[in-house]
Amino acid sequence: MSPSQARQRWGLRSPPRLAALPPSSRGRLAVTTMMMICSTAGTARRTLPSSPTWNSRGRTASPAPPARALAAFPRVNELVALIPYSDQRLRPQRTKLYVLLSVLLCLLISGLVVFFLFPHSVLVDDGGIKVVQVWFDKKNSVVVLAITATLRIRNSNFYSVAVTSLTSQVQYMNTVVGSQQITNVSSIQPLSDKLVNFTVKAEMGGPFSYVYFFCTFPKVKVHNIVIFMRTSVKLSYIGHVTQSALETYHYVDCSTNSTAAPDLLPLPAPSMQGAAKARSKP
Repeated sequence: MSPSQARQRWGLRSPPRLAALPPSSRGRLAVTTMMMICSTAGTARRTLPSSPTWNSRGRTASPAPPARALAAFPRVNELVALIPYSDQRLRPQRTKLYVLLSVLLCLLISGLVVFFLFPHSVLVDDGGIKVVQVWFDKKNSVVVLAITATLRIRNSNFYSVAVTSLTSQVQYMNTVVGSQQITNVSSIQPLSDKLVNFTVKAEMGGPFSYVYFFCTFPKVKVHNIVIFMRTSVKLSYIGHVTQSALETYHYVDCSTNSTAAPDLLPLPAPSMQGAAKARSKP
């Protein structure tokens, strides 16, 4: 672009003619004029918007803003919204009600869990003697009894109870004449009871050889003897192990086989009263 065209475009006044100036001032005037034209053109170029651009569809697109224009606007992640303290959005409605309902629900669930999982008592009762089988050893004067007794176990829990072991002793005149131990006996379902049968073999001879003559004496019509049975049961449920002991006195007919114990005659000694004592050992 020539100086004359630049002056016409930017509206500058034409400098005085060089012919009218002295030769010494002509060079300085030309240099000053060119500097003014260049500075004016640079200022106008910075202030005027850039030329429009054309996209692929042939339409004009807005030019991208310069970097200084972007710096004049704050970024989105730097914007801060000021909310007054009295704004209702800072005070949710029914907060106390929701908190109270949550606390009550937690207490209800905890109470139900404790109620259903808390260990309740497991009762062990004597079911009596069901079968008694008798053998006689005439040579050694020994009486052998096979006593089948029954226990009634009642489960009051809301879960199953396993009977892990059962131990029973038969005593006659404070002397152990027979014992039996059984493992993995049975399992009791929740809120139910079950009968558990077990058999103990007892031999009475030696110092008790008179029992042989008593049981085989034909002139005696009633051949009942009193035996003492101590039974211990171990129960397991939810990692909790308990032990229940049962002590009972029974009448046994030693003359012949029987399918039910009489248990109708009074106990021979006052100390034997209060039979069927149950003890529970956790």
